Amino acid sequence: MPARGIEQVAPPAEALSKAFGRPADADETLQRAPGEKPLAPDRDDPAFWDEGSERDPWRNPAASAVLGPPAASEDSAGERAEPDRGPLLSAREVLFGRRVSPRALAALAAVAVLLAVVGGFVGRLTAEEGNPLTNPDVTLAEVEPGDGRPAGAVAGVAKRVVPAVVSIEVRVGGQGGSGSGVVIDGNGYVLTNNHVVSMAADTPGAQVSTVFHDGTRAPARIVGRDLKTDLAVIKVEVANPTVAQLGDSDALAVGDDVIAIGSPLGLSGTVTTGIVSSVHRPVRLAGEGTDTNAVIDAIQTDAAINPGNSGGALVDGNGAVVGINSAIRTLGAGGEGGSIGLGFAIPIDDARRIAEELIRTGQVRHADLGVNAKSVSDGVADGAQVQNVQDGSSAAAAGIAEGDVIIRVGDRKVGSADELIVAVDRHQVGATVPITVVRQGRELVLDATLR
Repeated sequence: MPARGIEQVAPPAEALSKAFGRPADADETLQRAPGEKPLAPDRDDPAFWDEGSERDPWRNPAASAVLGPPAASEDSAGERAEPDRGPLLSAREVLFGRRVSPRALAALAAVAVLLAVVGGFVGRLTAEEGNPLTNPDVTLAEVEPGDGRPAGAVAGVAKRVVPAVVSIEVRVGGQGGSGSGVVIDGNGYVLTNNHVVSMAADTPGAQVSTVFHDGTRAPARIVGRDLKTDLAVIKVEVANPTVAQLGDSDALAVGDDVIAIGSPLGLSGTVTTGIVSSVHRPVRLAGEGTDTNAVIDAIQTDAAINPGNSGGALVDGNGAVVGINSAIRTLGAGGEGGSIGLGFAIPIDDARRIAEELIRTGQVRHADLGVNAKSVSDGVADGAQVQNVQDGSSAAAAGIAEGDVIIRVGDRKVGSADELIVAVDRHQVGATVPITVVRQGRELVLDATLR
């Protein structure tokens, strides 16, 4: 057992014992006996250095270090000779070392060039077949170069007419509305729809203002309104406004190009295009929140017309105003569904006459036959059947009776009650007009003097 308090360790390795241990045959001990002196050296010379060696700077730790000259021979003290330059490496040696022969390199270059040529040829064929504009078998239509647009182009018409179309803003207390208008006179008279300004007509404190194409804003006053045709004239105090040129709506034919200009949804200066879809289309107007209850002899167009276009211009290809945009037919509830290609404008021939009377007198008198009628059809012919005749009216004086079916007023055919209204309204008060009726299966022509 190991003694208490003494730690036992493993014996050293055999290699360490051989290197640092005592020789096996040595009989000397590591300790001297008491009083024994060390052995005297058996030589007289110093063990490590000669006499005076203590002053050798290599032996003296306190000696300072001194840098000497470079370790070079006396022959090399002069200028060194420029080393010889070896041969430069070739591209082949840089890229491939010395493992590729020049013939192999030439063959690789030839293959690369051949692949590039074939790839380019195939790419060109593919591009030409996929693009008809570069296919030599396709004949392109010729286009004549020109610096300007044709005189009748939409851009040219819009440039001339847009400055004559204004935005109209109406505010009554906390409520408001907007629409469009057309400047028809140099004194600042603007033609628009009655339903655009009707809410401000009899309301104290109502404000009507116009905004021109260049951003100029000016207050306006109502000159006159006509409920039966949904037209109104307002006046703006401005200097030298751009005035629209009025055209001839009776000369329009179905298919003619037209342009609608106005401020739909508050977007001023909006231009849309279309054609005349129909003429002499009776359309009844009954605007919600207005006193409008009119039947117009409308121009139908597929030019996009939306709320806010009301009162704007319908223009022909020459830039002349041929109608006042007034209504749309829509599939949306409350007429808010937007344009579906069914827009209606008041013919400018009717609007011109109404505007002149409103500017001159502030009101308009309309010819009246003096009957109430409803639309009827017997499967062969359509007409307006008289429901009652007003006492003292033109119809009563002409001998028109209840039950008569009116089929013609003057030279215009009548196929419905609304068409009877617009046919009579096209005549002046006091004019004598032949009225064709069907009574008990017989046609009669009665002359009526309109009142």
